[in-house]
Amino acid sequence: MHKIPESVLVVIHTSELEVLLIERADKPGYWQSVTGSLDAVDEPLLATATRELFEETGIVADGATIVLQDWHLSNIYEIYPVWRHRYAPGVTHNTEHVFSVCVPRDVAVTLSPREHLNHVWLPYIEAADRCFSSSNAEAILQLPRHFP
Repeated sequence: MHKIPESVLVVIHTSELEVLLIERADKPGYWQSVTGSLDAVDEPLLATATRELFEETGIVADGATIVLQDWHLSNIYEIYPVWRHRYAPGVTHNTEHVFSVCVPRDVAVTLSPREHLNHVWLPYIEAADRCFSSSNAEAILQLPRHFP
């Protein structure tokens, strides 16, 4: 089954604008925020963001104390050739929808070992510098505009 070329990016941060980055298991040294594709073409973006946040970090967006914020911002980018085999033949671009979530600094982070090796909290500018994805880095740099 091919991946759907529509995904979410979830920037996890504290009120002090420290950002949680996770290191990919399939590409050690590649740091990123939570990302993931829709499971079905009709899956709501908020449902995808909620699911991916939990699957990749164990953090539950309960809608009360931990609330996902939809930035209503989409990026279209070229899929890295190393990952194109996951998509239908001829698919070269993905549409990524940006979300953020503010969490307490001491929130428990439980990584999916199949997907990620390590995590780190960094000030947002340092986090942006560490990301391998330019759209992820740009979203992190926009964080102060989306969090009062």
